[in-house]
Amino acid sequence: MTPKLKKLSQQVVVITGASSGIGLVTARMAAKQGAKLVLAARSEDALRQLTDEISHGGGHATYVVADVSKQEDVKRIAQAAQATYGGFDTWINDAGVSIYGKIEDVPIEDMRKLFETNFWGLIYGSLEATKHLKQRGGAIINIGSILSESTAILQTIYSASKHAVKGFTDGLRMELEMDEAPVVVTLIKPAAIDTPYPLHAKNYMEREAKHAAPAYAPETVARAILHCCENPEREITVGGGGRMITTMAHFAPRLLDKFMENVFAKQEKADYAPRPLNQNGLDHAAGHLEERGNYPGHTRESSYYTTATLHPFVTAAVAGAVGLGVAALVRKSKNGSAATNGQMKEAQNAQWVE
Repeated sequence: MTPKLKKLSQQVVVITGASSGIGLVTARMAAKQGAKLVLAARSEDALRQLTDEISHGGGHATYVVADVSKQEDVKRIAQAAQATYGGFDTWINDAGVSIYGKIEDVPIEDMRKLFETNFWGLIYGSLEATKHLKQRGGAIINIGSILSESTAILQTIYSASKHAVKGFTDGLRMELEMDEAPVVVTLIKPAAIDTPYPLHAKNYMEREAKHAAPAYAPETVARAILHCCENPEREITVGGGGRMITTMAHFAPRLLDKFMENVFAKQEKADYAPRPLNQNGLDHAAGHLEERGNYPGHTRESSYYTTATLHPFVTAAVAGAVGLGVAALVRKSKNGSAATNGQMKEAQNAQWVE
């Protein structure tokens, strides 16, 4: 039986990674819709500012300074929710960070540190949420990525962590369903989102990191997350450009490899020098509230594809459009032993559904 979720205005929502990007936008949007919030991040100054902002706007929020790579910190988030509001209804695991650079240039200790946040932090949060929600009912929303199903060149360790997130999330969902627990487990898979993500990443490249096109506004992800707070969903991809990448990974993996090597690797490098290596979100908290990043192009403020997938009657048609586009590329790629420059350009511009 599908669990029934409360209206957002009746919920207490926990958000990790709440001081930046997707987490910050989601917190602000949820507060405006009447949810009570438990906000977690590493920067107390940023959390205090956000909590005050929400309170002055008539909302309800409390905060916990926490590093999700530490299990005891995550337990304190759950304890704060219990002490302040008597529990919670939705837990959103959003905290995460990235690394740019060739695998051989990235120290093993940095790889481990990224996994401690992106993977183990999500596991700690999911376990706390499961323990509480099995009795109360509610939702666990894990933020994966389109890189849960594909790999971005020069972001290999981040991609690997998001593959792990999907594997864990799927397994947790099945176990809770098998136990008939009243808990919905959802995986959100954003495409490139115009947040400070590239600026907070630890960057071993010779130039500053940036998103490759297309990039979507963090509001597109926040709307999908809040939809899933109220509506049981297994998995949501945010951004038609992202859906295109994951479909290529499934149906035309070799073509996607060549696209990554010949096009994407250039697109994720800015035309200016990188920040000093020690200025990164892997080793330090950002310290201030930031929604948007350094994306130089046009940020897509909405996604027709994602809006459509949240309405079942049009989902099949949208998926079909993406599939037909990929099929056309697959047919062309099979005409030769390798992808041509023309096919690379077509793959770069193939965004039939935004």
